[in-house]
Amino acid sequence: MEVNPPKQEHLLALKVMRLTKPTLFTNIPVTCEEKDLPGDLFNQLMRDDPSTVSGAEILMLGEMLTLPQNFGNIFLGETFSSYISVHNDSNQVVKDILVKADLQTSSQRLNLSASNAAVAELKPDCCIDDVIHHEVKEIGTHILVCAVSYTTQGGEKMYFRKFFKFQVLKPLDVKTKFYNAESDLSSVTDEVFLEAQIQNITTSPMFMEKVSLEPSIMYNVTELNSVNQAGECVSTFGSRAYLQPMDTRQYLYCLKPKKEFAEKAGIIKGVTVIGKLDIVWKTNLGERGRLQTSQLQRMAPGYGDVRLSLEAIPDTVNLEEPFHITCKITNCSSERTMDLVLEMCNTSSIHWCGISGRQLGKLHPSSSLCLALTLLSSVQGLQSVSGIRLTDTFLKRTYEYDDIAQVCVVSSAIDVES
Repeated sequence: MEVNPPKQEHLLALKVMRLTKPTLFTNIPVTCEEKDLPGDLFNQLMRDDPSTVSGAEILMLGEMLTLPQNFGNIFLGETFSSYISVHNDSNQVVKDILVKADLQTSSQRLNLSASNAAVAELKPDCCIDDVIHHEVKEIGTHILVCAVSYTTQGGEKMYFRKFFKFQVLKPLDVKTKFYNAESDLSSVTDEVFLEAQIQNITTSPMFMEKVSLEPSIMYNVTELNSVNQAGECVSTFGSRAYLQPMDTRQYLYCLKPKKEFAEKAGIIKGVTVIGKLDIVWKTNLGERGRLQTSQLQRMAPGYGDVRLSLEAIPDTVNLEEPFHITCKITNCSSERTMDLVLEMCNTSSIHWCGISGRQLGKLHPSSSLCLALTLLSSVQGLQSVSGIRLTDTFLKRTYEYDDIAQVCVVSSAIDVES
């Protein structure tokens, strides 16, 4: 009968410990009133307890720190740190010791060892220590693989390894929404607003150190998350930027195309890359985490072959008194010249002044022209400017523009600020 030889014990011992910040010690306060049977016994015990805060013994949080009792949670964007120690438990001198640490994710295997060089020898009761760091960039299952190879005094080569599995969780839920500006009264076109909703889905509060938008090369960005008070920029979220568990915070940004892109009509079409969010936070005892979203994309609104935008319009006008607006007409086609005719159609409240059906002339591809128009309103209140028609005589195609803007019409007895 064949007998298997006994399994040889290794001369080296491998220990792995995750390095994390300690936590505040918590206790459960037990107290009672003086008229109760224990009298002042419980209160005195809490005052004598070295872990309680003097003068605030009934608080659960104490003045002491405790080391982590388990592996804990690891979140995406944090830095995973681990202490690796190989100790010689034998009475022999071990040679050619090589310690290797790899991190296996769902998509790749990473070498985290600081050095791949072997240690010449390790005497009894001596150890080899190493600290590894890795910024976690994937969620899901991760496996830390620690392998040790060495040679005994008898020349026998030995090898063993250990596996440590842990899960990487998602710390934040990020949702984005895009809003197009309702009216464009500047020379810059395609202004867009980005709303970012950030929710803390961990079990502990976060200090939001930075939430910024890194725009693409086509845009300039303005953050709308602060207000000017007495010459100082104050955050709209207050002086304490803490995000409690399951709380959501909304950040707002305004993006405007750079001049070289805004002046080229039709260049910002279809799907455009806006940029990416950069989020930095700290947990209870200052552990930093950072996330960057993928490139945010937006479907630019379609303006067809001809785009009509407003360059200037008053906010408030007098009833039955003419006022002026300036329109900008852009040929969004990249290869076709247009011959345009302007028609102005009156509505129940808006009446146009001037000649309807006049020729505007030829408009070459990707070019624009500005047009000054005069109109008046016969009805008070908030009125929509409508009734502009542009006809391309080459294709016999008419483009209709209604509700392009709104003005507040007041009685002429009320002075209107210029």
